[in-house]
Amino acid sequence: MNKDLTIGNPTKVLWLFCMPLFGSILFQQLYNIADSFVAGKFISENALAAVGNGYEITLIFIAVAFGCNIGCSVVVSGFFGAKRYGDMKTAVFTAFIASGVICIFLMLFGIFGCDGLLRLIHTPEEIFGDSALYLDIYILGLPFVFFYNVSTGIFSALGDSKTPFLFLAASSLSNIAADIWFVTGFHMGVDGVAWATFICQGISCILAVLFVLRRLKKIETTQPHKLFDQGILWKILKIAIPSTLQQSFISIGNIVIQGIINGFGPAVIAGYSASVKLNNLVTTSFTTIGNGISNYTAQNIGAEKYDRVKHGFFAGMKMVWILCVPLVLLYFFGGNFLIPLFIENPSAGALNSGLLFLRILSPFYFVVSAKLVADGILRGAGLMKQFMTATFTDLILRVVLAFFLSQTALQSTGIWCAWPIGWIIAAAMSILFYKQKIASVYAR
Repeated sequence: MNKDLTIGNPTKVLWLFCMPLFGSILFQQLYNIADSFVAGKFISENALAAVGNGYEITLIFIAVAFGCNIGCSVVVSGFFGAKRYGDMKTAVFTAFIASGVICIFLMLFGIFGCDGLLRLIHTPEEIFGDSALYLDIYILGLPFVFFYNVSTGIFSALGDSKTPFLFLAASSLSNIAADIWFVTGFHMGVDGVAWATFICQGISCILAVLFVLRRLKKIETTQPHKLFDQGILWKILKIAIPSTLQQSFISIGNIVIQGIINGFGPAVIAGYSASVKLNNLVTTSFTTIGNGISNYTAQNIGAEKYDRVKHGFFAGMKMVWILCVPLVLLYFFGGNFLIPLFIENPSAGALNSGLLFLRILSPFYFVVSAKLVADGILRGAGLMKQFMTATFTDLILRVVLAFFLSQTALQSTGIWCAWPIGWIIAAAMSILFYKQKIASVYAR
């Protein structure tokens, strides 16, 4: 069901719109968590390390798919808010075509370049083969990743966050069952985990695209629409390219950090692989809420209801901080129960590394969630220069500090400390940009 985000109480509107998005990303993360869970519990600790190691490279491809998602979503939101339904349909078809072309090039890069990336990050020989196998199968499923992301971006742009939630809930639960079935029933290894994800993502992608096309058909318009428009493509790219660069450089930074972590051996790699999945579950969830706030912002700017944007910022802050409380408590005090979910009889080194990672990072979820709310409004308003400045500051600080602090007596603990430092400085910048470029203008 399409939802107009330009009417109603902003707090209530955002809660009703963003909560299904929050649930959707929880289920989206279950794909990767399920892979790590099954690899660590039913195969071996090295299998968990291999999947976690390969996962850092998959984030490059996910970054580009995310850029296509948010670029399409913001532009379609603006047209939907302005009730320019012909342009809205053109934007949807243009995004699908452009994403398909980009996907082809990335598949070629993945087929010929992933082994080199695994060597570049100093992947230990004992997990190299499984990491490469996991990536080879993942790359075959890239079209599913891309078209699914664009489809969910369209649903969000139309104010519908419930439909993608239902798709993800069903497919994620199926993925868990398929992972276990392939590994324990067919006695497959890491390849079983990868094929299970491939199949479940494929089914959810096909269903999502079909539902998008059906939804568009029901929207009546007297305006003509085309399959492709260069002007609209440029509008999409103005949002998509910075968003892609943001996620890509974060992914590249994570790969560099993974390379530093790999120098501390399989136990630390396994502990990090388990705990970073838990961390990504939180940060990606807040990023998705930020994306929802981008849709809210774009619709209201399209409708020229600027005062609602400022109200949306405070409603978003309240929302993420309420969600932070139980998550911080769970991760800080319950990490010793969560880490073993991924590793059967974890070694002391793996368990201690994972616990320390969670206890250092989790109190700062209040900080990073505030940044992501401000980022969502900046992106929805098209202020990509400010958005990119804060994001790159965070990334550069994390990578540089991870390298230097790991060389001190802190060793791997120094790597974990780099995260909150980057978050604090970048959050201050994002909120300052919001106050300078949006709050002060819309207060007039």
